[in-house]
Amino acid sequence: MADQGFLEQQPGFATIAIHAGQEPEKWNSAAVVPPITMSTTFKQPAPAEHTGFEYGRSGNPTRNTLEECLAALEGGKHGFTFASGLGAMTTVTALLSKGDHIVSIDDLYGGSNRLLRQVVARMGVDVTFIDFTVPGNLENAIQENTKMLWLETPTNPNLKVIDIAEASKVAKSRNKDIIVVVDNTFLTCYLQKPLNFGTDIVLYSLTKYMNGHSDVVMGAAVVNDQAIAAKLRFLQNAMGIVPSPFDCYLVNRSLKTLALRMERHKESALTIAKWLEKHPKVTEVMHPGLPSHKQHEIAKKQMTGHSGVFSFKHSGGLKESKKFLSSLKVFTLAESLGGYESLAELPSLMTHASVPDKQREELGITDSLIRLSVGLEDVEDLIEDLDLAFREAF
Repeated sequence: MADQGFLEQQPGFATIAIHAGQEPEKWNSAAVVPPITMSTTFKQPAPAEHTGFEYGRSGNPTRNTLEECLAALEGGKHGFTFASGLGAMTTVTALLSKGDHIVSIDDLYGGSNRLLRQVVARMGVDVTFIDFTVPGNLENAIQENTKMLWLETPTNPNLKVIDIAEASKVAKSRNKDIIVVVDNTFLTCYLQKPLNFGTDIVLYSLTKYMNGHSDVVMGAAVVNDQAIAAKLRFLQNAMGIVPSPFDCYLVNRSLKTLALRMERHKESALTIAKWLEKHPKVTEVMHPGLPSHKQHEIAKKQMTGHSGVFSFKHSGGLKESKKFLSSLKVFTLAESLGGYESLAELPSLMTHASVPDKQREELGITDSLIRLSVGLEDVEDLIEDLDLAFREAF
C-alpha cells in the first residue's frame, strides 16, 4: 500500500532482526535458534576470573543475544533489557540525582505519569509536564537544573506527534548534557528511529509490539553514547530490574516477524481510521497517518508509517462508551496494545485512571475517548465489529 508520504523504509530490517546476535558459531552446538540459558550462576576457572558470565543478574547469554539484536535494529551501539517498560524507565530516571529536573510530555502513558509524579518526584527530582506541540513551551520549561527530556511520540492516548529533532536541538542548545529520552513503544524501531534525530536514549515497553504476542512483560533501552551506556549497565546490575532468560528468548523469537507484523498493523489501522473518520457518531480520529491529524507533516518527516494503535472520540459519553466497548466481539476489551489480537479500551477509566482528574481534563482524556490497538485479524471483520458496536451503543 502507499505510505502517504512517510519516510521510505530502509531495506535490511528483517535481515538484521533474523541474524543480528544469532550466529550459530556462538554456541558449542551450533544451534540455529539461540538456546535458553537458565543458569543463575556460572563456573569460574579461578577466583574472580570468569569466562564472560558470573551471575545471572549481571549477564546472561540469552539476554545478551536479545540486547545485541535490539541495538542492531535500532541502529544503536548498546542495548539493555529490563523486567518491564516501567522497570526500564525506573532505571533511566536513576541516572539523575536529587535536585535535578525533568521536562516531560504531558500526554503520556498513565503508568509513566504515576512513576514521575509519585516516585521520581519523591526522590527529590523535579518534574514539569508540558505540551511539546505548543511553540515556546519547551524553551520556557528548561531550567538551569534540567537534566532530562522525557518524550513519547506519538503520545498516549492523544497521538500527538512531537518533532524529535527540534526538541533535541532546543534542549542541547541550552545544555549539551541534557539527556533526551524517547519512549518509542507505539512505533517500534521499524517505523521510527529516534537516535537518528538527536535522541540519547530510546526506551521501550517490549511487552507491546516488539514482542507482539501478549505473553511477555519486558522493557528495553538503546543508546549510542558510551558514557550513558556504562551508567545504564551499572544500574541494570545494581538495581537488578532484569528480565528472565526465557522471556528474553520469547522476545528474540518475536523480533523475527516484527517487520511483517508492523506492515499488517499499519495497513489495517489506517483502513479503520479512514472508515471511522466518515462515521456519523465519530467526532475526531487521532491517527498520524491521516491528513487531518494536526502533526501529520511532522509525522511524515520522522516516521515510516504509523502502527496499529490510535484513538477516536465519539459524540456520546460514558454510557455510550461502556455500551460500545461491551458490545465488541472481535476486539477484546482490555488494557495494553501491540499484540496480534485487537484490543479496545477506555483510557479515562483504565490505562490513564491514575492520572490526576485535573490533568486528564486538561489533556482531553474524556469518557468519549476510546483507544484501539488494531491487531492482525482480517480488517473487514474488525470494521464489521466496530459497526455493530456503534449500532448497539447509539
